[in-house]
Amino acid sequence: MVLYFTSNVVDPPAMVYMGKDKFENEDLIKYGWPEDVWFHVDKLSSAHVYLRLSHGQSWETIPQELLDDMAQLVKANSIEGNKKNDITVIYTPWANLLKRGDMATGQVSFHNPRQVKRVHVKQRENAIVNRLNKTKREEHPDLRQQRADRDKDEKRELKRVYEKKRAEELKIIKERKSEKEARSYDAVFKKAEMSGKKKKSAVAEDLFGDDGDDDSDDAVPTRHADDFADFF
Repeated sequence: MVLYFTSNVVDPPAMVYMGKDKFENEDLIKYGWPEDVWFHVDKLSSAHVYLRLSHGQSWETIPQELLDDMAQLVKANSIEGNKKNDITVIYTPWANLLKRGDMATGQVSFHNPRQVKRVHVKQRENAIVNRLNKTKREEHPDLRQQRADRDKDEKRELKRVYEKKRAEELKIIKERKSEKEARSYDAVFKKAEMSGKKKKSAVAEDLFGDDGDDDSDDAVPTRHADDFADFF
């Protein structure tokens, strides 16, 4: 059984959940999501409480109000920690949890101890705990299937993003190619035009002894440049 809570101190509201016992915690550790952040009372037994981040959120920039909710919920679900003041709650991304085969049920360590943050809790805040408890619901989810569905959705979204990006890149390539071809054709036409002008000028020079202006004194009187119009 998994207990679910909703924290409304952020928008959109955050989903919080925890296992009802240490055996359920084993499945939560195994089938957690990359978006999950794990919370626990430091050096004391407590519930394993998870915060599921929304898309684009970072575990390193969790708002203080949400951290307070998480810390109070963890403290309230620790038999020993709930009775003490000035405790520390630790938290880390789910992916940083390390579970070895020789560990006791519900026990975890960390891949990278440096990737663990701490929040100090002076005392229990009943207003926070009561507010969260009003949102509590119990469910029997298929954690394995939920994780599988989540991964399928992620792959589908990544494929959609990739195809969209590829389409945009192809559009840019086609536009650049068209622009390049246009410049290339323009250059060819200009070259042909210049070549034609040079050719016409050379023929006129040969026929008329000048640049094709038959009004000059040395032009051949029986020939006119217009007679050769078809030649050009």
